[in-house]
Amino acid sequence: MAPISRLAAAAVAAALLAVTATACGPSDDNADAKPSPTPTATSGDGGLQLPTALPSSLDDLDKWADALKDGGWKNWDKDKWLRNAADFINPVIKDLWDADRLRNADGTPDDEQRPDLGRADDGATDPEPAAIRAQRLATPYHDASPATGKLLFDMPDGQAVCSATVVSDPANPGRSNLVWTAGHCVHAGARGGWYRNIVFVPSFNDTGLSGAALRSAGKEQLAPYGTWWATKAGTSQQWIDGGGESSQTSSAYPYDFAVLKVTDPDSDKSLEETVGASVPVWFDAPTSAAIDSMDIRGYPAAAPFDGFGYQQYHCSGDPVRLALDSRAPTMHWLGCTMTAGSSGGGWFARKPNGEQALVSNTSIGPQDGPRWLAGPRLGSEAEEVFDAVRG
Repeated sequence: MAPISRLAAAAVAAALLAVTATACGPSDDNADAKPSPTPTATSGDGGLQLPTALPSSLDDLDKWADALKDGGWKNWDKDKWLRNAADFINPVIKDLWDADRLRNADGTPDDEQRPDLGRADDGATDPEPAAIRAQRLATPYHDASPATGKLLFDMPDGQAVCSATVVSDPANPGRSNLVWTAGHCVHAGARGGWYRNIVFVPSFNDTGLSGAALRSAGKEQLAPYGTWWATKAGTSQQWIDGGGESSQTSSAYPYDFAVLKVTDPDSDKSLEETVGASVPVWFDAPTSAAIDSMDIRGYPAAAPFDGFGYQQYHCSGDPVRLALDSRAPTMHWLGCTMTAGSSGGGWFARKPNGEQALVSNTSIGPQDGPRWLAGPRLGSEAEEVFDAVRG
């Protein structure tokens, strides 16, 4: 029986690919001791039971939500891992994301998935861009980049991190509750389903704390603008069907994008009203060949960074084209030494009228060390996902 959901239109679900790095980049970010990770993977035993049948009605979805809140979210048995576009369930679990959990999340989704550029379409791929060393943003981050934040979630191996951006909602100007990120930051692709306990933290660690100050920081310092739970999610069907299956054969990377609708149960304001900013999405923007400059922002975590993504960085430069599959759209490609954790972070460019807009999100990085990042060009498939989630 076909699944039924409150998200009805979200028949889209998409991507996976995290950026990894093993060489060059900032080297002054390793001062914070790394605590033991908190595992979340468990069996279905010990009171962590989920319903025996997959959801096929609104009543079923309510039962699943109750079971997840009661601890069932820790049950990662594959036959219990909801994966269909319409089956996204992410109930608010009060006090789950406390200061310790926010501070200690250190995983990144499938960071072993890196593309084989030997299979790229030479006819539509430009020469590799020169590496640009990522620069730490000035603090407070809210002044420098108020729409950027950190995405945190649970996957089978434990808590994980990505980056994300507050984007404008044309139907609710000035009151958007929409967040843009990578598909692989919310869904495991062909090998799994939706990640759980997904929250967005705008301007995470706003003052750039590190060392002892960071280890003793409270939630109000780590999440000064709240913890926003995803209530709806969408990603491309290309990602759901093929994402993460093989770094050498996957054609899902050009569709590695996702949109979330979020809520803060402790606030009566919208996300945009709370942070004071949002960025419009520029669908069908020109290819990189016609855009002079892009700026990428995010919270890189993997080496040589701090292992957690405590600090926000950016790279600015001239993008070029990357075509991993002749049947799929070309991707934006920019030299940048950010690593896993920056996945999902926004790529920004200026429209002809001078307005800054989001044109992509970080999706993939190289196999042999941090030199560049690539992200999808947002076309009709991305706009369809966007419309489904905001509707």
